[in-house]
Amino acid sequence: MEIEFGRIEDSIAQFTLSGASEAFANALRRAMIGEVPTLAIDNIRIYDNTSVLFDEMLAHRLGMVPIKTDLAKFARKDACRCEGAGCPICQVTFTITAEGPKTVVSGDLVSDDALTTPVDPGIPIVKLWEDQKVVIEAVAYLNNGTEHAKWQPTVACGYKEYPVIDINDRCDGCGMCVEECPRGVLEVKGRVVRVVDGRLEACSLCRLCEKACIATGIGDDSAIQAGADSTKFLFIIETDGSLSAQQIIEEGLRYIRTRSDTLIEALHEISMEGL
Repeated sequence: MEIEFGRIEDSIAQFTLSGASEAFANALRRAMIGEVPTLAIDNIRIYDNTSVLFDEMLAHRLGMVPIKTDLAKFARKDACRCEGAGCPICQVTFTITAEGPKTVVSGDLVSDDALTTPVDPGIPIVKLWEDQKVVIEAVAYLNNGTEHAKWQPTVACGYKEYPVIDINDRCDGCGMCVEECPRGVLEVKGRVVRVVDGRLEACSLCRLCEKACIATGIGDDSAIQAGADSTKFLFIIETDGSLSAQQIIEEGLRYIRTRSDTLIEALHEISMEGL
């Protein structure tokens, strides 16, 4: 199994996973979405709210604000040595005190941990008019996306099978398939249809090229075949900024390995019981 990166930045990554089954590719996708922990606001005390928004709406908006997360620093509340009482290792407290007229934004959240702050300070939360006020205390915990979507570190995470395009000798280079391709994957060069250099991964497997070829009267079988490699997958990940794309991939793979080790140990124990 191999992973080859085509692009990797803090907030986005694109890579090819080779030598794997579709079941593993989907398991990795699900692990990155739902099993990689991140911080999110989950407990809110509203001391004053004279804005136009109900308390519940304010709480929902605050819960969806992405927060920078250092996984080496924080532990889940149920696994913390404070046994859920609340300490700097399992929670971060934010406060907001704001009076109108102004738009309260995520940057107005004052953290008790200088390194743990909202990813984007400009996310609007509520607009206050003259004489309106909010005073809020909010506590963020570490959890994962299987508990609630606000703990998902990804805003987009998906894959597709790696495209494979075969063009046989029956192709006469008419160019009909090139005109039909919506993503500019094909070109005619020297009366021969070929894949444009570097454009193969853009193929969406829509197979309009095959239909265009058959429409020329070539017969029931197209001279161009668009298929997929079932052992190779193109992944793309976009994060909400709470974790880097590389961290999400590493944590997703680590989760699969841990669960696999647990399963192996359980199977070993079961097999030993019969002896």
